[in-house]
Amino acid sequence: MRVDIQSLGTYNRLAQEGAEHAAASLTQMTGIETYVDVTNVTLMSKQDVEDVFGGTEFVGVQIGLGGGLSGETALAFDRESAASIVDVLVPGASAGDDDEFDEMARSGINEIGNIMMGGFVDGWADYLGTSVDMSPPNYVERAGTDVLPDGALDRADEEHVFVFESQMTAVDQEIDAYIYMLPEYGAFADMLAASDDHEDAIPMDKLTVFDEMTRQGAERAAENVSSMTGIETDVDVSRLSFVPIEDVPNTARDEVYVGTVMEFKGTPGGYLAILFDEPSARTIVDATVPMELDEPLGEMGESAIEELGNIMTSGFIDGWANVLQTSIDHTPPELVHDMGRAILSPIAGRLGRSQEYAFLMDSTVVTPEGEFNCELYAIPDERKLKEALDSLLVERSDQLEADQESLF
Repeated sequence: MRVDIQSLGTYNRLAQEGAEHAAASLTQMTGIETYVDVTNVTLMSKQDVEDVFGGTEFVGVQIGLGGGLSGETALAFDRESAASIVDVLVPGASAGDDDEFDEMARSGINEIGNIMMGGFVDGWADYLGTSVDMSPPNYVERAGTDVLPDGALDRADEEHVFVFESQMTAVDQEIDAYIYMLPEYGAFADMLAASDDHEDAIPMDKLTVFDEMTRQGAERAAENVSSMTGIETDVDVSRLSFVPIEDVPNTARDEVYVGTVMEFKGTPGGYLAILFDEPSARTIVDATVPMELDEPLGEMGESAIEELGNIMTSGFIDGWANVLQTSIDHTPPELVHDMGRAILSPIAGRLGRSQEYAFLMDSTVVTPEGEFNCELYAIPDERKLKEALDSLLVERSDQLEADQESLF
């Protein structure tokens, strides 16, 4: 099946607008000014879902959808954010750190969840020209993937699932809220379907292969880190998301990074940013530079970061070249030391001259002891990505496995 990129973009905008309505409802009901940080749609496997949700404790509501848009939604707050909202919305309700929320607090969360999700869904109903039915809100206090509607993880095990994710953030308080929508896969795929000769169409089955190739590339990059530094590493999160090109910078955390940016050329082409937070960069330098540095990094430290970025880049994209049977070159690493959004903004600006959306490949490399955290952002040129997907030869797309030997 081929998917129309413009249709996917339209539904992404609907989710963004819906999240903005939900944020406005939260602001109106609590007086806490809230905005939408980023909205994306991700085609996730079971492993992707488990990685993204991890063991975070969530409080929120689940609401089922029917009629013109079937599927499930969840509004989730981390526990501290939920407690802050309950304190404003239901004064006197119990929301202690160790105890479960009491009945008054749960009622407040249900009420605000119902109103916020109603605002989220209304725009979809208007666009589709039909009614969308919502089930009564189901209050949940759960960890990790359990916050998702029942059965979502099982479906991801059988086939990839579409997950729309919107993150909302308060302006002056430490409050974050998340909206997850999982449309019923078959019906939503039909809504996205495009003819084989559609110029903006991409093959969905091959996109899932590329997703797995990205994970494998991140794992090879992590192995290269271990080889160079002697520090054991692992890939914590790896996923492929679809976002408006102007939202790419918002996917980075609001902190200072040290790392490298490189342009890769060929099929596919695009950019790769490898970013360490400052303490992680120092850990890398201490492990690779055989002398104590007077400065936080210094010239030798910066050279070590550049060398590691170069090695990680090769590990990340060499697998693509092998599977695609093509050559992918990359420019020398450009050292960067700035806020994450400031680093990604020029990349988004360059790609934004020729495309409205981006398939963002976001992977996180970590160590078991928490010695460092590394973010990898691969942002392909949309036209080159389409060429790369078209070049994959799959004999049985309905039984596709992400295995190099089965692709040619």
